[in-house]
Amino acid sequence: MEIILAKRAGFCFGVKRATQMAFEAAEKEGKTYSLGPIIHSPQVVHRLEEMGVKVLKGLGEITDGTIIVRSHGVTSEELEEAVQKELEVVDATCPFVKKAQENVQNLSEAGYEVVVVGDADHPEVQGIVSYAKGKVYVVGSEEEAARLPKMKKIGIVAQTTQSFDNLKHVVLECLRKGAEIRIFNTICDATAVRQQEATALARTVDCMIVIGGYNSANTKRLAEVCAELQPRTHQIETAQEINPAWFGGVAKVGVTAGASTPKWLIDEVIERIREIDSAKTS
Repeated sequence: MEIILAKRAGFCFGVKRATQMAFEAAEKEGKTYSLGPIIHSPQVVHRLEEMGVKVLKGLGEITDGTIIVRSHGVTSEELEEAVQKELEVVDATCPFVKKAQENVQNLSEAGYEVVVVGDADHPEVQGIVSYAKGKVYVVGSEEEAARLPKMKKIGIVAQTTQSFDNLKHVVLECLRKGAEIRIFNTICDATAVRQQEATALARTVDCMIVIGGYNSANTKRLAEVCAELQPRTHQIETAQEINPAWFGGVAKVGVTAGASTPKWLIDEVIERIREIDSAKTS
């Protein structure tokens, strides 16, 4: 059985940067906390917890120590609270997310009503929205955009993991809503490239394995686009979840991984598939 790994599977730039910063902070003396999971990988979060990094839902329970800001960013209010408490802040916010936050703030200060294209429940979007000083709307689709009110000036920003097609459809709807529109394409190229590679791979294999946290939006999307082309697509977090029955009659298996998936997890999955293949042929 041939195993084909997508070229850009695993950590993107922002996640790699955030993880490195978190582990470096964990090695220093003193109390260290993460405001929310540093990335959407339970396995990485667990390793940091073993090093003493406690995940917090809020800053209310601490008065000192080091706080690590996750790659998805936090709200402006949470960041201000950390500063007021004189905590040491390790800001591991992805630079692309940080840019989206700045764009929202600038648009809002310039008098635009802001539309953020993304998932309202996602921590990245919740952080981005908090930088608006005026009216702000979160829409996840063109159908939701169609329900927006009429506005004089609309500023549009996207969650970094959105698809370009979805952003385009929302923009077209917004053109019917406002007299003046300003758009910032804040989609990260890494997301689009991963999806393109995954779909190309899914067309050529008999089975697809997508590795990543079940709470990871970009991993979930990878699994969805692969399943559209290859019904035998399976999303997993670890090698232990692999079912040997998935590979019955499979000559080629494709493997890809979300942007929060560490290399060591990918390696373990590939090794497990090889073990299953060896058992079939022995």
